Amino acid sequence: MSVGARPSGGHTPMPEEDVAPRQPGPSAGAATSYFVYVGSRTTRERNARGKGISVFRYDPDGAALTLLQEHGGLVNPSFLAIDRSQRHLYTVHGDSRYVSSFDIGEDGRIALAGTQDTGGENPVHLALDPGERFLVVSNHLSCTLAVLPVSPEGRIGPVAQTLRMDGPPGPHRVEQPHSKPHFNPFDPSGRYVLVPDKGLDRVFCLAFENGRLRPASHAVCRENSGPRNLVFHPRLPAAYVVNELDSTVTLYRYEPEEPRLEPLQIVPTLPQSYTGNSRASGIVVDPAGRFLYASNRGLDSIAVYAIDPDSGWLDFQGVHDALGKTPRFITLDPDGRRLFVAHEDSDGIAVFDMDPGSGGLSLAAPIVPVGSPVSVVFKQVRGPGLAAP
Repeated sequence: MSVGARPSGGHTPMPEEDVAPRQPGPSAGAATSYFVYVGSRTTRERNARGKGISVFRYDPDGAALTLLQEHGGLVNPSFLAIDRSQRHLYTVHGDSRYVSSFDIGEDGRIALAGTQDTGGENPVHLALDPGERFLVVSNHLSCTLAVLPVSPEGRIGPVAQTLRMDGPPGPHRVEQPHSKPHFNPFDPSGRYVLVPDKGLDRVFCLAFENGRLRPASHAVCRENSGPRNLVFHPRLPAAYVVNELDSTVTLYRYEPEEPRLEPLQIVPTLPQSYTGNSRASGIVVDPAGRFLYASNRGLDSIAVYAIDPDSGWLDFQGVHDALGKTPRFITLDPDGRRLFVAHEDSDGIAVFDMDPGSGGLSLAAPIVPVGSPVSVVFKQVRGPGLAAP
């Protein structure tokens, strides 16, 4: 399959939105339950109401979330990650300069294992390398990426490397005074880290080898776009970047052997009739690679796109009401059938069923109250787990 040729065909209208929760019922193929970890803003400076990291049990059959634990005393645990063994949880502490690790018990509850300085200000994202021997962190206000070693026991060591992102700043007088790395996922090969930089209007490709980063290439984005987050297509050599400042999504052909990002298409996340202020935030692709979703903060909605199966091009289908204020973060459940939306400013998590034919969204269960949620990750329940308190 190739990426790049523009597909034929017209716009497919979105179906009418179903905003009422569906009645709980069995989910086809769902035989596993999960623990869900929600990181929340906690500080007065962020006007936050979160308590730290909340732990839930999630039953896919009824889309129910049952609260098990609230781990407080944490400063802005604003992005979470879990290792493959699902025994260790990691978080950055936004607006500070720290990253922490937690041990996860068989009952799903977490206990703080240790904290390390990231060597920079306002860490906003973190990712484990494929060997899970290192943690890569974006220091948003220090213009750097940091590499920290991780022990087999999940303990984080002191910073081993910091790498500064360099380039001319974008034209936005407030949001682009300097480099602002915002996201640092590993590519499917595990050999490169891709970094959307909101301040420089660039997406960097960094080689990762023997625990060290080095610049490899970069893509220059449309000025004032503010690239924020990135996701890869599950089958095609394609990457999609959501741009915060101009509320768009850019399709890139991604060639990891070089490596190289070639921009092919830019599409809006907002309908033509919307004339207010809004900023794009999260982005996900469904496991089949048929639909892409992006969140809007301002319009407070989820943009839905159909993905051409051969070219990877996006066809904007419309937007769904996110049913909450400021949908900062979106993710898929492990079964790839539901979209979790964290509403930072209305203190809740909405869980949507995704229609496999149209990509449309329908609320699967009542919105779950959580103060200032900004990140969600999952762990499979092993054995009977823990009954609700």
